[in-house]
Amino acid sequence: MALLETLFFTFIAFGVLVTIHEFGHFWVARRCGVKVEKFSIGFGKTLLSWRDKQNTEFVLALLPLGGYVKMLDERVEEVSDQDRPHAFNAKSVWQRMAIISAGPVANFLLAILAFWVLFLSGEKGLAPVIGDIQENSLASTSGLQVGMEITAVNQVSTTTWNSVNRQLFDYIGVTGNIPLTVTGSDSEASLQLMIPVTSWLRDADNPSPLRELGVMPVFEFEALIVGAVLESGSGYQAGLQENDILTGINGQMITGADQFIDTVAASANQPLIVDLERPIENQSQGQLITLEVIPASVIKQGKAVGQLGIQFAVKGKYPEFLRREVEYGVFGALVRGAQETYSTSGFILSSLGKLVMGEISPKNLSGPVTIAKLAGDTARAGVDNFIRFIAILSIMLGVMNLLPIPVLDGGHLVYCLVEWVKGSPVSDHVQMIGYKVGFFLLVGLMLFATFNDLTRPF
Repeated sequence: MALLETLFFTFIAFGVLVTIHEFGHFWVARRCGVKVEKFSIGFGKTLLSWRDKQNTEFVLALLPLGGYVKMLDERVEEVSDQDRPHAFNAKSVWQRMAIISAGPVANFLLAILAFWVLFLSGEKGLAPVIGDIQENSLASTSGLQVGMEITAVNQVSTTTWNSVNRQLFDYIGVTGNIPLTVTGSDSEASLQLMIPVTSWLRDADNPSPLRELGVMPVFEFEALIVGAVLESGSGYQAGLQENDILTGINGQMITGADQFIDTVAASANQPLIVDLERPIENQSQGQLITLEVIPASVIKQGKAVGQLGIQFAVKGKYPEFLRREVEYGVFGALVRGAQETYSTSGFILSSLGKLVMGEISPKNLSGPVTIAKLAGDTARAGVDNFIRFIAILSIMLGVMNLLPIPVLDGGHLVYCLVEWVKGSPVSDHVQMIGYKVGFFLLVGLMLFATFNDLTRPF
């Protein structure tokens, strides 16, 4: 069922993005007087087909993972004298550039619309107040302290942890200092701190700047809730069950996930006393149970550590006084949506540049498998998350299509610019060579990204 849901939402996401992208080309082509012969969404077997008054065939095919708009063009077919003025190649350079760029522009407009819908209900976040600092981390050695609030990264204001994380991503692969502006827990005075880094997270797979920095938000821990329990694990043998609420270990109250993990890891083949509450259906109070558990010994990095063979989730909450919310009107939400689209586009473009320059590990390049998984995960997490996913994916599609690679819209734009500069079209031979190189480059990237997907643990 989960696989079917993932496939369904993947088709929905790609179907929407492809339709909007191709409609951009179609709409501007019509406005420029170009005859559109076919508008197809998807590939493979035709499921539905019809024609409009201008004899354009609209097709819905079996696999909505792509699409195309076929325009009348003398370079690929015979064109009658009557239709020649309506051929794509007969239009001016600027008209052709408008038609080509309309697809990516439509994707950006879709993202703005999606963010606008989200921001109509306001924007929520958690103030970037430090709740904990890992020992021997960059944060601990650079002067950051619990209770400080990170108000800016390189003089860019940061009002939430999300904004801090976004700014820190710009420093991946950098050697130098990360300038932070912070305020103390007992003072409103600003303090400038420098975080020295060397090729920061350059080789990391799925880098997490905040985790690497060693800071965590303020979090009110309540308990650990047991998830999956392996039947071959010592936790299952001792009687631990899914949904058990772990409250104590060896007579001490559990105060955090790290405390529990460290205690178990240090107790290989040694008995532990675990206190827990087992939920009872239709009752507010569960059954209080005490179990003796002997963690199995597992070798990790050459050292024997204890392991129970269970997964768990942290139960707790963020303090209400640290929650921040901004309300927008109809116009304000639209402006904020445009800002988010612009900043996300810049972030994606910057990340691509770092990838090309070797400042980000190529292991972070994701393909269709990861995208499909994210489509399913975000849809199951709620409508807002799925809308945000579509917005970000639409921006990625727009940015990628504008890259100056032949066979992409950006490559066609380059050919048009060259034609405008030299006063004549790029020769068919040169264009064909470019298309072949671009095609093999894209296929190679797709294969590499898919390989990353298949070798990445989920």
